Amino acid sequence: MTKGGLFISFEGIDGAGKSTHIEGLAHAFREQGRVVRLTREPGGTPLAEKLRDIVLNDGMDAMTEALLVFAARRDHLRQVIEPALAADAVVLCDRFTDATFAYQGGGRGFDLALLSVLEEMVQEIQIAGANLLRQPHLTIWFDLSAEVAAQRLAGARMPDKFEAQSVEFFRRVAAGYLHRMKESPGRFARIDAQCTREMVWQQVLSALRSRGWLA
Repeated sequence: MTKGGLFISFEGIDGAGKSTHIEGLAHAFREQGRVVRLTREPGGTPLAEKLRDIVLNDGMDAMTEALLVFAARRDHLRQVIEPALAADAVVLCDRFTDATFAYQGGGRGFDLALLSVLEEMVQEIQIAGANLLRQPHLTIWFDLSAEVAAQRLAGARMPDKFEAQSVEFFRRVAAGYLHRMKESPGRFARIDAQCTREMVWQQVLSALRSRGWLA
């Protein structure tokens, strides 16, 4: 099993249940002696958490949302993700850039080409003198229909402005995730999130074991 740094992101529309399995996966890695850093986006640093509160609750257009999210991501990368990976830790992140393409690109209809420009600017890193684009080593996508997600969210806590969106909005978000997966199929593990919790967990474990990252 690899001992270097691992960056794993968890993606899916609101209600898909991805957050349920992050702690479980963190425990599984720690059982194998790995140092694990749990984090989230937008957020993960004091500055990024302030921007998260603004993005989730204040009204703004799609470009403003995208700029704030990428500003938070830049700070998150520099302050948390890159140092953790350099120390050979496992970084488990609740959402990353795929969410921006899904929510602001797919849901809001913002220009995907402009999002790609921001992605390249914010996520460029230098390794051994080469400029590379920082992406997760694995993205676990909890794929769930918008209708089922809406049923799961009904009666939950006070929703933020994204959770309160229509079923049609979440259909576009799900399509945005599918588009990202088709662009980078080797990076994605698609999970059938309509299964029982235990079956979903087994799919997650299978994705990690098939890559030799868990015993």
